[in-house]
Amino acid sequence: MRLTSFTDYGLRVLMRMAGEPERPFTTAELAEEFRISRNHLAKVISALASADYIETRRGGGGGATLARQPEEIRLGQVVAHLETGQPLVECFSPGGAVCTLTPQCRLKAKLAHAEAAFLADLDSSTLADCVYRPNSA
Repeated sequence: MRLTSFTDYGLRVLMRMAGEPERPFTTAELAEEFRISRNHLAKVISALASADYIETRRGGGGGATLARQPEEIRLGQVVAHLETGQPLVECFSPGGAVCTLTPQCRLKAKLAHAEAAFLADLDSSTLADCVYRPNSA
């Protein structure tokens, strides 16, 4: 299974914040640290905030912090949230049954089962299992 870069960045943000939960992080500093687009990361931050994984504050002293304890954040739930709208295969898309095999396909159910097992396995871990602390911290 392959995750989108959006989900990859979201997991990185959470792992980094868990390493220093007491301090707010700005989008600009995280984008620089991860060497990724600030605009793309802003969308990731927004998605994490909308799911109440992080809290954001504007203005001086603002930034983003974890909204929950790392032990309360299940990795499978984060991945499922960030991958919403990204079907594993085309036939999982709403109205995406263009495949000529669909009427008799026996693979779709197996892929759905594998995807559920993947997320369930990730849910056996929490953000606390993946805390990232840079060497300089």
